[in-house]
Amino acid sequence: MCYNLVINLFQGIFISSTGDQAQSMNGNGAMAFDVEYARWLEEHNRQTNELRTAINSHAGDIELRTIVDNFVTQFNDIFRLKAIAAKADSCQILSGMWKTPAERCFMWIGGFRPSELFKLLLSQLEPLVEQQMDIYSFQQSCQQAEEALSQGMDALQQSVSETLANGSPSSSGSPGNVANNMGQITMAMGKLGTLEGFLLQADNLRQRTLEVMLQILTTRQSARALLAISDYFSRLRELGSLWPSRPRE
Repeated sequence: MCYNLVINLFQGIFISSTGDQAQSMNGNGAMAFDVEYARWLEEHNRQTNELRTAINSHAGDIELRTIVDNFVTQFNDIFRLKAIAAKADSCQILSGMWKTPAERCFMWIGGFRPSELFKLLLSQLEPLVEQQMDIYSFQQSCQQAEEALSQGMDALQQSVSETLANGSPSSSGSPGNVANNMGQITMAMGKLGTLEGFLLQADNLRQRTLEVMLQILTTRQSARALLAISDYFSRLRELGSLWPSRPRE
């Protein structure tokens, strides 16, 4: 049931990226993604400031709609960059090595929990009109999809662990020679290769959640919601930057 829900939520949302940029990312690995992420973050901060200015100056709906659409397009670009980088090393993307250790404490399958957006936004946007009440049913669907993915990740980790545990020890009792256990290692690598799929599905759900919320909200509500999301992640990055230098007793 949950699996079918996940598929329905994801269908038609993710568009994979290939070509020269993917080949470049594959060749340079983590360093290339770090550079691309830094560029993305710089542009994201610029557009956040533009959105904040438009809200504070009470820009008209037409102008605000354009700014919101541009903001969403740029925000979604991080998912494209992650998809390209995941082809080179899905473990690096899932572990969030481009983020600070404190930020990584809040990660779920390579990013934020989609359901956290509801907790973050609903208290600020309520009361909603009757036509917007569908957001609550989607919140429940989102949480079910998250649970399905989490269960899948748990099952994968268990399967890989069991595969590696089936290796044969050497006669001396020390860990078996790699050559003798190549079958188990090859099987484990094959299973670990499915991590990319979990990352893409989790990012699909993150994109889908944002997309549906913005379809339900008005233009002005969408602008306020996007600004709240951006400010939250900005504060989280700041927390991560300051954490290593915190006072210690």
